[in-house]
Amino acid sequence: MVGPRLRALRRERGVTLADLAEATGVSESTLSRLESGRRRATLELLLPLARTYDVPLDDLVCAPRTGDPRIHLKPIRRFGMTFVPLSRRPGGTQAFKMIIPARPEPLEPTPRTHEGFEWLYVLNGRLRLVLGEHDLTLTPGEVAEFDTSSPHWLGSADGGVVELLILFGLQGVRAHVRAAPASTSTSTSSDR
Repeated sequence: MVGPRLRALRRERGVTLADLAEATGVSESTLSRLESGRRRATLELLLPLARTYDVPLDDLVCAPRTGDPRIHLKPIRRFGMTFVPLSRRPGGTQAFKMIIPARPEPLEPTPRTHEGFEWLYVLNGRLRLVLGEHDLTLTPGEVAEFDTSSPHWLGSADGGVVELLILFGLQGVRAHVRAAPASTSTSTSSDR
């Protein structure tokens, strides 16, 4: 049943009916009847709840899993490159696998700008990153992070295929990478 699942989720998140009503635009009495099973769950009621809780609609209604466990990603082709979305969450940080195809003739860089912040990791090939006045070559395992309001362009450094992972976030959203664990200091009896 949907009602008990909604009540459990609300309590798990520590949200009151009043808070939920304000966030979704659905009245407290309707939410209460929905949770108790006295109101039928409709798409009109469930969509704002799914958005507020930031969960897929299937999770709210406990939809059965399909038998096929494979994920069918739909590549996007843009600017002669292929982007494979790895995340489905609207807003926030988006993850992509990007493939730059091999080209017999290198492309002339055409730097562009847009809102956001980008973090990239080279998986395979040699990436040419033109960032402002910098012209860099990144190899597998190297990472770059930059504000996309700076003019930038990505391409192959040697004409071969390049594969990379990209995290793209809204302006001010940055990836945080910890290279090594924070050092801990221990005191001994001789230190006192």
